[in-house]
Amino acid sequence: MFFTLSFHYSLSYAFSVPSMELQPLATTSPLQFFNNHVYFTSLLFTLTILLLLIAIARVSNQKSILCSCETCEAYLTSSWSQHFHNLCDWYTHLLQTSPTKTIHIHVLRNTITANVENVEYILKTRFDNFPKGKPFSAILGDFLGKGIFNVDGDTWRFQKKMATFELNNHCINSFAFEIVKSEIHNRLVPLLHASTRNGVVLDLQDVFRRFSFDSICRFSFGLDPKCLERSLPMSEFAICFDLASKLSAERAMAVSPYVWKVKRFFNVGSEKRLREAVIVINMLAKEVIKQRREMGFSEKKDLLSRFMSTVHDDDKYLRDIVVSFLLAGRDTVASALTSFFYLLGKHPEVESEIRVEADRVIGPHEDLTSFEVLKQLHYLQAATHESMRLFPPIQFDSKFCLEEDVLPDGTKVESGTRVTYHPYAMGRLEEIWGGDCLEFRPQRWLKDGVFHPENPFKYPVFQAGLRVCVGKEMALMELKTVALSLLRKFHIQLVEPSFGNPRFSPGLTATFSFGLPVKVRERGLEQQLNPLIDLSSS
Repeated sequence: MFFTLSFHYSLSYAFSVPSMELQPLATTSPLQFFNNHVYFTSLLFTLTILLLLIAIARVSNQKSILCSCETCEAYLTSSWSQHFHNLCDWYTHLLQTSPTKTIHIHVLRNTITANVENVEYILKTRFDNFPKGKPFSAILGDFLGKGIFNVDGDTWRFQKKMATFELNNHCINSFAFEIVKSEIHNRLVPLLHASTRNGVVLDLQDVFRRFSFDSICRFSFGLDPKCLERSLPMSEFAICFDLASKLSAERAMAVSPYVWKVKRFFNVGSEKRLREAVIVINMLAKEVIKQRREMGFSEKKDLLSRFMSTVHDDDKYLRDIVVSFLLAGRDTVASALTSFFYLLGKHPEVESEIRVEADRVIGPHEDLTSFEVLKQLHYLQAATHESMRLFPPIQFDSKFCLEEDVLPDGTKVESGTRVTYHPYAMGRLEEIWGGDCLEFRPQRWLKDGVFHPENPFKYPVFQAGLRVCVGKEMALMELKTVALSLLRKFHIQLVEPSFGNPRFSPGLTATFSFGLPVKVRERGLEQQLNPLIDLSSS
């Protein structure tokens, strides 16, 4: 479970307002005309106030707004998109060519770094001077409330202590493993079996998002939304959860926080839809908590029930904690699985090595029976880490500087500005990973066949320092269990294996814009149909 906010920017999102159709006057009743007139007047008033607030914000921050450096101009005009499909790739290019591996986007008051020493300074050495900050908390406040990923200080410390205690518990890890195994056996594998018979093209990214949502809902709430049933339904809760996540991310894309704050005040456009989605999420959470209290929760194993033993009488606080874990455990695992299978589709030799190792450690015809066995699969561990080095689920993470500071590379950071470290770019720096940094090579994580982790500030995929991801091991367990189960049963082929780096959609986590279309074949069936096929090299 890993989480933060990827800050993207797009003027196209800045002034989204609800569509409006004004009827011709000749066919409009007096009441309809009055309603349309009031609506139109309110809309003009909202936009006027919005523009005034933006103007005030710009005047108060002339140094940033008036910047005409090449980088800021490319950012504001989006001219970078003529050479790069993704904002993260443009940032990577700028960081690769920077002598200090640090750049400034002045118009955003944002310092972006891929310098290992800077990352350690931000996440560990001066941790208290670089919190999430109130601007970040405000963006996700309506959705996540005061959950662990959206708070600082004592509130964060209390939740981290509570979450660390629970997630390091052997019983709850066994519970999570059983949920994942059940979801794989009863839903994921049958779905892929059906696709082999029908010959359909599956969007594996969508499948993984459904799988992760079912699994994390069962683990967090004790609730099963059944999104991975054979008919691929989507529950109202899942739809509202997706919408709330998307619209919360769009807040960060606005030219100014005043944009979404004014829209929220008048309850229009995207802010109205966000409020409606959050209401549905809150209603369901409230009902689940109520049922737990009525039925008793001491014998339940889900995360909500365990937290209720500690937080006795604050249902809103419970809701915020569990929804935060639900978001983290769903989108990030699905993102990691998608990029992993994307890379395996382009590197069949890695897929083959994973299966050879599994046959040797587990047995060629044996299933995985416990999560402890995963620790013996060193090549699989290396392959998953290497995949996330190139495609981290969270591409970049921002903090806010409380007091004026100087980073180890000499970069001055002003109070109240944003500081961003960039795992996606860091995975593509020769200075960190060597001349083969762009290659998918699990071997770089192995010494004499044994997995060796890297310095977490060199590889901050799970963050590092005091705020390191508390659900790291559980996320890795789910990722490796799913990958192993599918690779041993199916041959999964990319429909378009030759396309370059994927394009990403703006959002809280890295999402392929066009999904991951694949065709699936059963391995046993392949062998029966053509025993001469050397599947170990397929």
